[in-house]
Amino acid sequence: QVQLVESGGGLVQPGRSLRLSCAASRSPSSFDVMGWYRQAPGKERELVAWLRNGWTKYTESVKGRFTIFRDNAKTTVYLQMNSLKPEDTGVYYCNGNYLGVEYWGKGTLVTVSS
Repeated sequence: QVQLVESGGGLVQPGRSLRLSCAASRSPSSFDVMGWYRQAPGKERELVAWLRNGWTKYTESVKGRFTIFRDNAKTTVYLQMNSLKPEDTGVYYCNGNYLGVEYWGKGTLVTVSS
């Protein structure tokens, strides 16, 4: 069974940084794709960052500010978020596709507010 557990969310002021972690029950390199999604209040869930075979992809609004990377030894995928804005507020979910099956974590709340 594959499990993904997010952590690192919290309340942060605009312009500050936060690092989210996604602890996986198996090495991130064994996943076909891993990514971070977020859901803002009243909005649909959207893809934020995506990691596949060493390639990364970001939604336009976070390019240059967010970085997705993995540590296979710790079976963890991270999302480094810099220069946070109020519009980055939402629940952030870790997602992994393993052998054609999608897995989700329960999410971690990020609130960007002064």
